[in-house]
Amino acid sequence: MQTIDMATTPLRDLNAKLQAQAGQTNQTQWEIANPKGAHAIAVGLDAPIEVTVKGSTGYYCAGMNKLATVKVTGSAGPGVAENMMSGTVVIEGDASQYAGATGQGGLLVIKGNASSRCGISMKGIDIVVFGNIGHMSAFMAQSGNLVVLGNAGEALGDSLYEARLFVRGSVKSLGADCIEKEMRPEHIAILQDLLDRSGAPAKPQEFRRYGSARTLYNFHVDNAAAY
Repeated sequence: MQTIDMATTPLRDLNAKLQAQAGQTNQTQWEIANPKGAHAIAVGLDAPIEVTVKGSTGYYCAGMNKLATVKVTGSAGPGVAENMMSGTVVIEGDASQYAGATGQGGLLVIKGNASSRCGISMKGIDIVVFGNIGHMSAFMAQSGNLVVLGNAGEALGDSLYEARLFVRGSVKSLGADCIEKEMRPEHIAILQDLLDRSGAPAKPQEFRRYGSARTLYNFHVDNAAAY
């Protein structure tokens, strides 16, 4: 276990050490002490290492993650796991705005609540939120899966493409071109896998699925007001 204390190690040096593990490394276990809400912790990682942040972080924690497993024992600020490519990011507390934004792969698990715009423009990432999510979540989501064990705020899935949205609780309102869809056996299987991988305490049969009505793919004058 390699321990880095941010009370004595500058952020730039911390990230340089973690990014230097790119490729094969035998230093696979890392712990970050005293993060004190610092921004951009553990960004740009490109190695199969495990990083545990002992506390809460500021914005863009674990951004552009590739291969690594990053765990935050507290809460995370805006943009956690933004543009994530692969690997796993786990937030034990809550996450602020646009968690997992533009994520292209990997798994983001938020064991608390997520704020507004969770999964905005997601492009293949899987996101599992144990609590609630805020308004405009999955806005323009292109692909991937967003799983919410709690409730969803206003305008869920506004202008989304082919992402799948699974919500166990209530949805305050659906965004433009987002509709409830049938839960077929293949969706139950996808959801079961995500619940198992994230350790979420729920059954797939408890969820409803939402997706694109595909009415905004091509311009039509009758739909002009929805654009």
